[in-house]
Formats: sequence, C-alpha cells, structure tokens
Amino acid sequence: MPIRVEPAPTFRDALRDQTGAAGRPLAGMWVCSGSPLVAELCAGSGLDWLLVDAEHSPNGLESILAQLQAINGYPVNTLVRPPVNDTVLIKQYLDLGVQNLLIPMVNSAAEAEAAVAATRYPPHGVRGVGSALARAARWNRVPDYLARASETISVTVQIESTEAVDVVENILAVDGVDAIFLGPSDLAASMGLLGQQEHPRVRAAVEHCLTAAAAAGKPAGVNAFNPATAHHYLAAGAAFILVGADVALLARGSEALAADFIRPDGGGSPSAGGPPAAGGTPASY
Repeated sequence: MPIRVEPAPTFRDALRDQTGAAGRPLAGMWVCSGSPLVAELCAGSGLDWLLVDAEHSPNGLESILAQLQAINGYPVNTLVRPPVNDTVLIKQYLDLGVQNLLIPMVNSAAEAEAAVAATRYPPHGVRGVGSALARAARWNRVPDYLARASETISVTVQIESTEAVDVVENILAVDGVDAIFLGPSDLAASMGLLGQQEHPRVRAAVEHCLTAAAAAGKPAGVNAFNPATAHHYLAAGAAFILVGADVALLARGSEALAADFIRPDGGGSPSAGGPPAAGGTPASY
C-alpha cells in the first residue's frame, strides 16, 4: 500500500505565522552554487528561509531537484526563483516539487496575473496536468492533489523596476500574489543609478513599496546584504529579508584567508595584523 504524504506548509503560511503580533520578520540567504551539499549546509544554519536562484546562478531542473531533496527535512522555508516569468518553466518547477516561487521582473498587474495563472490548474489557470508523473504530488500519493494544489503553492513577485514601483498597488491587488520582494540592484539600474543600491531615491522607492504592501495587507521583503540597510528596511516594515549568499560568503571568507596568510609580495609567510577589509561585508546585491 503506498504511503500517503502531505505537502509542507508554504512560505505564505510562514509569513502569516511569523509576522503577527507575536512574530518577527523572516531572515534568509541566497543559495546560488548549484551544489546540494552547500544547500544542505545552509539549510541547517538556523535561518528562516533560503532562495535557490536560477536567474543568475547555474541551476537547472536537475540541480534544483537535488537541492530540494537535500534541504527536505530541515526546518527552513525554500523559495526558488526561475530565470523568467514563463508558464512552461513554472509548470516544470511545480512538478519538481517547488512549493514557493519568487518570480523575477514583474512589471505590471497583467504579468503578475500570468504568474499566478501558471500555478493554477484550469479553470482557474493554465498549469498543465501531470500529477501522476510529478514529485509535487508524490506521484499521486498526495490525496486530492489536483483539487488542493493551489493550497500547497505560494507566489511572491519581484518589484525591481521603476515601471513596477509606479503600479505596485495594482500588482499587490492581484488575487494569488502572496507577497512582493524588492530588488534594489535592478531597481537602481532602472533609475539610471547602476550599482547605487543605497542611493536615497532607491531607498525611497523601496520604502514606498513597503508602505503600499502594508496598506494592501500583504507581506513585502527586500534584499539587503549591508547589515545597516537591512535593519533600516526591517524598521520600515519589511516582513522578510535576504542578508547574504553562499557564494558571497565563500568569496569573502577565502579572500580574507589569502589576505591574512599571503604577503603582498607573493610570499607565503603570514602577514601581520590579521584580516584586512577583504573579509568585510559584501556589497549589496
């Protein structure tokens, strides 16, 4: 007799639980290496959530599946970001067992509606039906999966352009959008401020979206590797935040080792004085 299983609670549920009167914002990190081992290391860190990224990282369907399996069983929420808001790709991610999607570059209510429709079976959406073949339904071992699938999926959309900021209230009003996530790097670029995530205009745009989300009764998150900036956005109402990345931590940590133990002239003797600035906080993504 097959073992019947229940899907894990969604990120939507975690946000609801943790941002109430007795709760707190959720802190997470990027998982970008494509390695299941690194993903598992991060899953056991004590952070609230992980973002497995396929937009700017070497992650395909097979590596995402392996990371989901490595993370499974740890008390952490996992979001996955596809490279594009695409119906076919979203279907494949959902069938793999991705429950929480972060959809990049959503610039209008229509694009948000398309993302939600890609996660819903007809007549409420356009997701293709293949539950007997899919890990999402545990190969039809999740009771009534087809009828309950929308309960097992959360959709967060990224606001990362001036176009999106201008219509953020409309995006927030889309039924099925559970949360928004602010990307200051692309937002800065769209404002003609490439690489200036801390610029007052960028901060003001992020804060405008946080305020709009609060008014709509939906959670908003933001990416902020700079600790001072992260705390600023948390104080401004961010319900969840990304504060680092596996690859950035490894890059800065290995640079600090090299700076501490390799002389500037290329010699092998340790330098005096300990690690210099190379081991400091990575720049905001």
